[in-house]
Amino acid sequence: MKILLVAINAKFIHSNLAVHTLCSYAGKNVYREDLEMEIAEYTINQQKDDILRDIYERSADMVCFSCYIWNLTYIESLVHELAKVCPKALVWLGGPEVSYAAEEVLLRLPEVKGVMRGEGERTFAQLCEGSPLDKICGITFRKEDGTICENAWQEPMNLDEVPFIYQDMQEFEHKIVYYETSRGCPFSCSYCLSSIDKRLRFRSLSLVKKELGFFLEQRVSQVKFVDRTFNCSHSHAMEIWKFITEHDNGITNFHFEIAADLLNDEELKLIRSMRPGLIQLEIGVQSTNKKTIREIRRTMDFDKLSQTVETLRHMGNVHQHLDLIAGLPYEDIESFSKSFDDVYRLKPHQLQLGFLKVLKGSYMERKKEEYGLVYKSEPPYEVLYTNWLSYEDVLELKGIEEMVEVYYNSGQFENTLSALEKLFDSPYHIYERLWKYYKEKGFYRIQHKRSARYEIMLNFVKHSFGQKDDNARVEYYRELLVYDYYLRENAKTRPPFAGEYLLGKEEVRKFYEEEAVSRKFLCGYEEYDKNQMRKMTHLEYFPVLEKTVLFDYMHRNPLSYEAYTYEL
Repeated sequence: MKILLVAINAKFIHSNLAVHTLCSYAGKNVYREDLEMEIAEYTINQQKDDILRDIYERSADMVCFSCYIWNLTYIESLVHELAKVCPKALVWLGGPEVSYAAEEVLLRLPEVKGVMRGEGERTFAQLCEGSPLDKICGITFRKEDGTICENAWQEPMNLDEVPFIYQDMQEFEHKIVYYETSRGCPFSCSYCLSSIDKRLRFRSLSLVKKELGFFLEQRVSQVKFVDRTFNCSHSHAMEIWKFITEHDNGITNFHFEIAADLLNDEELKLIRSMRPGLIQLEIGVQSTNKKTIREIRRTMDFDKLSQTVETLRHMGNVHQHLDLIAGLPYEDIESFSKSFDDVYRLKPHQLQLGFLKVLKGSYMERKKEEYGLVYKSEPPYEVLYTNWLSYEDVLELKGIEEMVEVYYNSGQFENTLSALEKLFDSPYHIYERLWKYYKEKGFYRIQHKRSARYEIMLNFVKHSFGQKDDNARVEYYRELLVYDYYLRENAKTRPPFAGEYLLGKEEVRKFYEEEAVSRKFLCGYEEYDKNQMRKMTHLEYFPVLEKTVLFDYMHRNPLSYEAYTYEL
């Protein structure tokens, strides 16, 4: 009996924790001599024909697909063709995208034998054993006569029974490593499937510390915790944060999804002591409209969250990623723009403007008629319009999302954007106007080089002034753009928007000759001569800003990746 576990990931750098866990658990708990298991990981960017051929050539008796909102449509198409070329292979689906609409999935896909619902470790192991289907909890399956039968849910797992899948890290080289220390969620957010599972459980800290120690020894670049609200237990979070702080290898970064308003003084004190870049925090705000927050059954104190985010920002050692969701009840375009401004002014490193996805089985899906909530028929079931937000509004927000990604989340325009905030009555209007400018010029249909984005921004600034003869202000913004450009880019070919290089050759030569002797600024360059130092740095004179700046690319901010700078 050969079983193939198939994961179709969104990107090559992703790995699928679920299929590896199922395979490992079954390998340790199923005693069957003829059992053979394989894992096949692909991406949605691959040709379906190539994946179909690979699955066919593996000659499996059972093929199990891990289903999510980003890959379900792809998998369904693949399943139709797989049944034609492997008619004897049993096809099973599992994962959050099929767990709460299992019967509907089986009616839609006659090629599928059954659906594994919810936590799959025990369920998959029993399938591997060949247990009678009517005796296996956690499945919905098709009987021989074609009728569909739905069994009871599996009892929740003790997380200590879940195997640690990372034994040979070569298998996960160049991929994000995902790790789980808890399941379930204490909150009831109406758009989230995690709110369905109230059985909050934690993995024993002794096991967690041993496994984190393995990651640190292996010098893994990033470990991403998949726990839904990592800090919902203060003691659990503190023990883990203390451990990674005390055993920091100077390389590994740990990513956590947290509720910022739950962080207390003890946790903040510990975080303050961490190496810059040791942890990064993803913080879901979703909306700052109090009526919206109540309606989606979310627990959040935005005032407390804001204070905590500000505190973390001033510490300067933690990357923060804040999320908003467009399309929530009682949130019209005016309300959303206020939520945007509220979060933007907290200056996170990343501001994720997402759109409501109406997940099967969620409370939000049950309220769709009341909210006038219309969404796409296919995954990811993204909102089209609501009682409060028109489709035209959604299109505008899509454009603003693109502008935020290009100009804010890239981190490449920080000084320019800070200055632009003084020209507009709100941050939201910067990106609204920028998107309208892109549409007017047809720029949104073009793949732009990075340097071209700076040129567009400079022309947008000129357009915003409405005065072509305001040369002083234009020069001020041009210099800010040049400054932002060289903060990230050690470019030896000068981009057109930067204009003429104002430092003379003799002046630059003299600086590097003196620096090669005095090492006044460039510490750490002792083994390099003046010519090498010149290649590894950049010197720029800004007449309007009234300063000459040395950009040091060997030493960069570990959070923003900006070059260290010295004013001469």
